Amino acid sequence: MNLHYAAMTLADIDQVVAAERQLHPSPWTRGNFADALAAGYDAQLALHADGQLMGYGVVMLAVDEAELLNLSVLTCFQRQGVGTTLCHHLMTRAKARRAVRMMLEVRAGNIAGQALYGHLGFSEIGRRRGYYAAGQQREDAIVMAINL
Repeated sequence: MNLHYAAMTLADIDQVVAAERQLHPSPWTRGNFADALAAGYDAQLALHADGQLMGYGVVMLAVDEAELLNLSVLTCFQRQGVGTTLCHHLMTRAKARRAVRMMLEVRAGNIAGQALYGHLGFSEIGRRRGYYAAGQQREDAIVMAINL
């Protein structure tokens, strides 16, 4: 796969937010991404060799634990291994910063996301009932974790 990684900057946020709006029913806002950068979260872009955005991820580190807050792959690059390689990249970076475990939450209805995380070795450790807005309904969050 012909991709490389770069740290997300404030200059990247407009492009990332545009992708976010197309990908998610409850997308992160410009403010969410700006706040993540200001807080020092590890925000990475997956870029094609020509510089085209393929995906992005945001990880929060706290002491020895990492939380994957956002992992997104643009629709035209899905099912090509971008999510897998990007998640591996984020896990490697978290481990290098002394994290021993990574956690995440995924929508119960996001079967593709659950499959990706399961393939990577994440295991379900719990559920948060009604965590996500889903129209006028609520959707459970599946909490998953992996030891790094």
